[in-house]
Formats: sequence, C-alpha cells, structure tokens
Amino acid sequence: MATTQLIPKFLGDALIDKGYLTAEQLDQVLDAQQNPSNRGKLLGELLVELEVCSDDQVVEGLAEAYGVPHAHLEQRLYDPGIVDILPREFLEQHMVLPLFVVEDTLTLAVTEPSNVFLIDEVAALTKLKVQVIVTSRKDLLRMLTTLPNSKVFVIDDIIEDSEADVTLIEDAIEDITDVEEIAGQSPVIRLVNYIIFNAAKEGASDIHIEAADRCVRVRYRIDGKLYKSLEVPLHLLPALTSRIKIMADLDISERRLPQDGRVHVLLNRRKIDLRVSTFPGNRGEKTVIRVLDASSVSLSLEDLGFAEDILNQFRAGIQAPNGIVLVTGPTGSGKSTTLYAGLNDISTMENNICTVEDPIEYHLPLINQFQVQEKVGLTFSIALRTLLRQDPDVVMVGEIRDDETARTAIQAALTGHLVFSTLHTNDACAAITRLVNMGVEPYLIGAALNMVLAQRLVRKICPRCCETYDPPRTLRRAVEKMGYQIDHFKKGIGCRRCRNTGYSGRIGVHELLLVTDELRDAITAEAPIRTIRQLALDNNMTTLRHDGFRKVQEGITTLEEVLQVAGDTSCFLESRESKP
Repeated sequence: MATTQLIPKFLGDALIDKGYLTAEQLDQVLDAQQNPSNRGKLLGELLVELEVCSDDQVVEGLAEAYGVPHAHLEQRLYDPGIVDILPREFLEQHMVLPLFVVEDTLTLAVTEPSNVFLIDEVAALTKLKVQVIVTSRKDLLRMLTTLPNSKVFVIDDIIEDSEADVTLIEDAIEDITDVEEIAGQSPVIRLVNYIIFNAAKEGASDIHIEAADRCVRVRYRIDGKLYKSLEVPLHLLPALTSRIKIMADLDISERRLPQDGRVHVLLNRRKIDLRVSTFPGNRGEKTVIRVLDASSVSLSLEDLGFAEDILNQFRAGIQAPNGIVLVTGPTGSGKSTTLYAGLNDISTMENNICTVEDPIEYHLPLINQFQVQEKVGLTFSIALRTLLRQDPDVVMVGEIRDDETARTAIQAALTGHLVFSTLHTNDACAAITRLVNMGVEPYLIGAALNMVLAQRLVRKICPRCCETYDPPRTLRRAVEKMGYQIDHFKKGIGCRRCRNTGYSGRIGVHELLLVTDELRDAITAEAPIRTIRQLALDNNMTTLRHDGFRKVQEGITTLEEVLQVAGDTSCFLESRESKP
C-alpha cells in the first residue's frame, strides 16, 4: 500500500523559521549531539532535554519540516474501535497510535514522521494507506495508558509537594467502593507516581509502604539499607494499596490474603519493571515493590567488581563445554546479575542458551528465557527436564530449590550440557554440603561440579567525601591477627550526594572454588567440609575475606563493610599469609 509521501526539511531550519530557535542555539545543540553521552539522541529529543525548545515547539517544527499535520492528542480524537488494528505491543514498541480510518486511509499519530520504514510496515500490516500526524511523545504515552487493559503506566506528572495534594482527600475510607473510587482520583495516582519516580531516581532496589502508629511510612532500600523517604496520613493506606493493586492487576477486594503481581512503568522514556507483593498486617496491608531498572544494572562481568585473577578464572570456567557452575550467597547478593553477565559473556548466534527463571528479571538478546508457573505445575524441575529436549548448549536454572531440581541439573551436566544455577549458602565450599543434604550422591557432585562462586555485596565509599582515617586499634589488631596488613584505611565522612552515609553504590566481593581433580576425589570420598575447604585453600582459593580486604586496601570499601559480610565465614583456616 502507498504511504504518505514525506518531503524532508531540516528540523532546525523549521524551528528557526518559526522563531523558536536561533542559529547560535542550533549550533550549540548540534555540538552537544556529538558528545558520546548524547550519541543516538535525535535533535528534537536533545532540544527538549536541554530546555532550548518545548515539546509542542518541536512537534510544530517536525510538522513543518515534513509537511504533515500536528495535533495535541485527546481521547475524543481517536476511534476506540480502530486501536486494535495493530497489536498492543507494536504500539508501545514503536510509539504509534491509530486514530481513525476514512475509506481506505488510516490516520496514524507518530512521534518521528521521518521513519518511513515504520510507516510502510504499518501500511503492510493494516493493508491501508497511511496518513501520519505528528504529536509529542508525552501525549502519545499518555494516550497509550488510557487504552483498555493497558499494562503500561507513565510517570510524567510528578508532584513537588506530595502532602499539599494528598490533603484533598480528607474522609476516612470505610468500604471497598470508596477505596476503588479514591484510588482512581488524581492525588492518589500522583502520590504513587511520586513514590515510584523518587525510588528510581534514588537508585532504590525496593520500596516499603507500611502502616506506622499515626501515618503511612514509605522507605527505600538503597545500597542494601532501608531509609525513610516520606510519611503520609494513615487513612490513605487503603487507597495507596488499591492504586498499586490496580496497576499490578491484583484483586483490590481481597485484603486477607497475600498477593503478588507485576507492572511495567515508563519513566523518562525507559522501561522499569516492578514486582509487587502485598501482605495483610495488624494495621493494614504492607506493600513491598521490587524495582527492576535494567538501565541501571550492568550485565558486563568487568563492571561487577571482580578482581582480575578471579575474573580470569571465572571467565575460563564458563567457557567449559559441560558441567555445573554455581553462584551462592544470600538473597539480594547479586547472584542473578552475575549469572546474567556470565550468560551475556558467552552468548553467540552459534549457542542455544536457555534459562528457567522465577521470575524473569532482565531480558537478554540471543537467549531463550522461560518463566516458571508453579500454579499450573510448571516447576523448576519439570521445566528443566522439558528444556533438555529443546537441544540446549547452555542452561541456566534460576535456583536449585529441591532434590529433584538438583538431580536433574546434575544429570544435564553429565550428559554434555553446561548448567548455571544458584544456591543459598554461606560460602563456596558449603555448596557441596548443601547438595549432599538435598540427597545428591557425592560421586555425582564430584563428577559434575566445575566451580562455585560465593559472593556478597559491600557498599562503596562515596568518592566525593572520601578521606583517610585511623580505625580503632581493636579493628586494626583483629585484621593483623587474621594475617593481613592494610596500610591505608579510607571512609566517607558523609555528604549530600550519599545522603550523609559515606557510601554510594555497591560492589561485589567474591570467593571462587575451582574443583580440581584432588577436590573431585575428596568429594567422591565424602570427605568432611573442613578437609574440602583446606584443600581449596591449599590450591590458592581466594576467600571472601581476602577479596574484601583487598578492596579495603584499594580504597573501594571500608573495613566495617567487609567484616559485616565476611567476618564469620570460612576464612579462619587459611594456611598461608594472605596480604592484599
């Protein structure tokens, strides 16, 4: 089908003609566009970001440049019956909205009228002629959220003073109809938007919304620690909970049982996944939201804090043709991120890499990812057995939770597959004991296990307020008794950037157990864990404590952080003098 013919004209010239832009401003923005941090950004996008032009002015300029109409979108402007002419995923991915069809011509709202390939694709999918009108991205996102059963919510109306708007709702909420009505009112929507927006801006991993004695307390988990963000009137808790349930497609009438759900949020043009969990308490439901911001997580092994010697050994281990690679540590220690980074490192078009996860946290290119569905009987073990019939080269199992999954993973490794998975253990050597306790025979573990990586996350010293200091004499003596010598100790004194904590960001400390032939024999012979650990140390295994103290010496983290995560783990048997 023929599409609208677009005669291009430079956007900058069109904006200058309209008086929205000067030639000097255009030159400055074009220079800024060459900056590596702005690579890939369109001129219009950069003009708005640098506050040189408004969204509406850029839309007018685009319309002038390409000879097409422009419009400020409203609900009455499009025909709801025609929206489903294109798949919902297509609309959200390509940022287009079908408005109406007259005879054999579809009028399509777009944000980039220069994309003739997209317009031709729409024409091919709809078998209609396509006429485009240009609109702002903000308008288009807002319209997409109003579509029936939309799963995408846009956070673009952030309140500066949440309490001023919240006070508009004065009445206590008694019945479910009131809750549903108030949860849809603007102040509550804006408050929830503000909570999510602020969490993403602060780099929070979790949001806790809970009832206190006289208020609703909102806390963020940042760098592993909880911080109070704000407090709102207590009578708003049911409305806040219901708004979040509506977004996550949960049952707002059910307040007696826990519920779990997911929601996708668009924030500053990037997609953020939220995992929602509600739990009834004595003062009302508590809501915890896990924030999964793929743009803030690096899936490169080089960026995860590996020391060079451990990184080289780990990278060599994940290149093996078969066997099991385990990553262990407590919840929230970055195990999944490490596995994702490892898979990313070895993924190629020649490999069939498959994952079984619960849930899928980040989507990776060239990797087939599958979601466990416990409610319908699709458990880790069943999914893994089925996946082995899909001709995989590499398999990642999100977590080994039971003996059946453990046995299936072992069998997969013994039949020529490379298997990645996680366990909850205190150190690397304890993973062997855990598998034995699950009922896996030691000779199978010895034959299949390649390596175990134990890891923890420690907070990094804030670079803006970092300074050298002398720790208490008791701490210094404790370090020396462990066989370490650290010359310089650093800490953050606290500043605005780090919320006066002295820390900003986190980094991993690692312990890597490579299973040598000597270790395989010991495992097969059912040697005690103490013997296995001593053999590993004799083979120069880098322990959590050693790697942590190495980062203290480098000024990356503090002694207190390392002792907190690795102070009582497996490092007491070191037979060599380990010095960072």
